[in-house]
Amino acid sequence: MHLQFQREREREMENGKCNGGTAARSPVIKFTKLFINGNFCDAVSGKTFETVDPRNEEVIAMIAEGDKEDVDLAVKAARFAFDHGPWPRMTGSERARLMHRFADLIDQNIEELAFLDAVDAGKLFETGKIMDIPAVSGRLRYYAGAADKIHGEVLKMTRPSLFGYTLKEPIGVVGIITPWNFPSIIFAMKVVPALAAGCTMVVKPAEQTPLSALFYAHLANQAGIPDGVINVVTGFGPTVGAAISSHMDIDKVSFTGSTEVGRKIMQAAAASNLKDVSLELGGKSPLLIFDDADIDKAVDLALLGNFYNKGEVCVASSRVFVQEGVYNSLVKKLVEKAKDWTVGDTFDPTARQGPQVGRRQFEKILSYIDQGKREGATLLCGGNAIGDKGYYIEPTIFVDVTEDMKIYQDEIFGPVMSLMKFKTVEEGIEMANNTRYGLAAGIVSKNIDLVNRVSRSIRAGAIWVNCYYGFDVDCPFGGYKMSGVGQDSGLEALHSYLHVKSVVTPLHNSPWL
Repeated sequence: MHLQFQREREREMENGKCNGGTAARSPVIKFTKLFINGNFCDAVSGKTFETVDPRNEEVIAMIAEGDKEDVDLAVKAARFAFDHGPWPRMTGSERARLMHRFADLIDQNIEELAFLDAVDAGKLFETGKIMDIPAVSGRLRYYAGAADKIHGEVLKMTRPSLFGYTLKEPIGVVGIITPWNFPSIIFAMKVVPALAAGCTMVVKPAEQTPLSALFYAHLANQAGIPDGVINVVTGFGPTVGAAISSHMDIDKVSFTGSTEVGRKIMQAAAASNLKDVSLELGGKSPLLIFDDADIDKAVDLALLGNFYNKGEVCVASSRVFVQEGVYNSLVKKLVEKAKDWTVGDTFDPTARQGPQVGRRQFEKILSYIDQGKREGATLLCGGNAIGDKGYYIEPTIFVDVTEDMKIYQDEIFGPVMSLMKFKTVEEGIEMANNTRYGLAAGIVSKNIDLVNRVSRSIRAGAIWVNCYYGFDVDCPFGGYKMSGVGQDSGLEALHSYLHVKSVVTPLHNSPWL
């Protein structure tokens, strides 16, 4: 069924009919160079690399390939903009005004930005228009509202001869390294609170998805954000990412990605200038479904938690634990609905899942599926690539999964679900916590006492009750264990880009020594 669906989509795309002719009226790729100090420029080396459309494996554009020398130029621009430019010295309300203008420009370019993420990352075009891109402008407006409310506090000193207060000041130049699964949203999660705080920055988008970050840099420039405040250096992790992580003139690194790379960034930060780091890393999140759950709701949440954004979600509920009383009925409904989960072109409004981001990720997911079969897990549905062009994979569900299997322990980052059965509440909690990660978890139950108990027992940074992906700009988000350090979203994210400075002075005629 999925294969036939995809072939129909390919024929429609060839004829320019898909989604009312979206393929025929695709915008021209405008920005492919580095953005440094307010200008687009070639890499020092002159090198470029391909960015590829995962729908058809065709090259979209050639992108400037930055290296250490380009990072040095970008950091120099960001450092000058911080040390001598207007951005950190503006009042919060002045920064807010330009951030609102930036948000307005994003709203005026929603379709083009959604298109860029659709062809670059394989994200659904309609979802981008409705959710991802509006979330970027919404985040700008949220933090613009906080920019003029950054303040310290007057201290009640224990020594009566001293008067003390604190100041909150921007941390400085920030290195931002973003992943490919949510190019727009995570760009905003990192860049926007840093802007509100008064920081300047060098951004490295994932090499798989550079297009929207460059477009956002252009819009920021149009909005009047000063030169050098936002710089974008495209390129690869071992070159651009490593140079950012170890740079002596960068004061903080904020990264979202794998735990393995996060460890390297922390090591590089420590070995250079002990710069501050915020890391949102891997996950292997549990979804616990209890006997009293609404089965239909639980099935829908399990499908959403695993297959949304083709499973390329750090908090995907890829380990689903079902209490034995409802296990059989839930599995039956889950498989039926999974077979109807439509996979197709990103521009088709009926598709619920597009292609994986690229060949490397595509092959990695298929290798995990093969590994699951070899280790003895039972495949209930899916497990295959779709078509002979593009990186499409069927929604895949395994049962008979044990805790020693790689599909149970490793972050697959694809549309692969592992279903396990448990008896008691205690057993469910123990199984959910048996992971090196701790990013998020879901609970499905009508029993408030059980929900409260389980919520406090699971070691994860976000707990979603009778829902999944309960993100909000006002809600802090970060991980436990090997899922990272620090918080994105909420005012905690803003505070992570601020230093606290204490100022102490003796009171008049007081013996202060």
